[in-house]
Amino acid sequence: MSRKRLQPPGYWFDGSRPPLPARLLAEAYAGAVASRRWLYDKGLLRRGGVDRPVIVVGNLIAGGSGKTPLVIALVERLRAAGRTPGVASRGYGRAQAEDALWVDAGTDPRRGGDEPVLIARRTGAKVRVDRDRLAAARALVAAGCDVVVCDDGLQHYRLRRDLEIEVIDGRRRYGNGLLLPAGPLREPAGRGGDCQFRVVNLGADEVGEAGFGEWSMRLRVDRAQPLQGGRPCPLRTFSGQRVHAVAGIGDPERFFATLREHGIAVVPHAFADHHRYVADDLRFGSDLPVLMTEKDAVKCLPFAGERHFSVPATAELPEAFWIALLDRLSHL
Repeated sequence: MSRKRLQPPGYWFDGSRPPLPARLLAEAYAGAVASRRWLYDKGLLRRGGVDRPVIVVGNLIAGGSGKTPLVIALVERLRAAGRTPGVASRGYGRAQAEDALWVDAGTDPRRGGDEPVLIARRTGAKVRVDRDRLAAARALVAAGCDVVVCDDGLQHYRLRRDLEIEVIDGRRRYGNGLLLPAGPLREPAGRGGDCQFRVVNLGADEVGEAGFGEWSMRLRVDRAQPLQGGRPCPLRTFSGQRVHAVAGIGDPERFFATLREHGIAVVPHAFADHHRYVADDLRFGSDLPVLMTEKDAVKCLPFAGERHFSVPATAELPEAFWIALLDRLSHL
């Protein structure tokens, strides 16, 4: 299987001018996005809801921004507050995307999707994948959930929501600020102003702060978990060593940079987001340790060896964020 990574066009983030065809297509796309939003706002396309609060976590740019760690943290915090949260997801990249499915820790990621399986493994919450997120939300409520957390559903307007959380990549932000395909945006940047909460993912060791009206999120990355099982070890165990680093996420370089910040000499191996791994993908010709993200690890478990490790990322947000979110939730 090819290891070639599908890179976004350079002009999305490097400041260069997009080609004319991309700009023309972006104008057409902008019209389609605005028309669809207008049809929902006017009630010409029907929304549906459930009789429990719905929290949507999403982003505006194509590719990852740190939604999954936030969803995991959100589920854990809601449970600590006495709630019974469930997670609705499309399960991007599933082999049988048309089929609705309950996902648990043992679900094959090819059927359930890598991110839903990861969420189920980390939280133990009920997770439902369905192209129709409204149907997924209804299934979760019927199963006893009193809060629905919708993973990556900001543009899924058919599902009525009570709270929206936009997650912003603190390093890339909105790129050149243009819509697809001239830029990375799925909706205009102003759409973020409609969200009750805007969370900026500042990564693990990146310098920076959230702007006005934004909440900062840091990712704690401090341990490595053997894929074959056993106790985790501190990430500093690999300081001063060369390792193979594997990342099939929206921004692999962020993962590689995090490892380098811990003094690890990285041999990088970037794959396309949601890449379906096979054993040959992890054969690199040298017997170095292999560190990978958790999202990659759930797909590599069947052929993992003793030198394969996942590196969990735990979202940490200010206590004031959780107080504000739970307060809004209590008034719904």
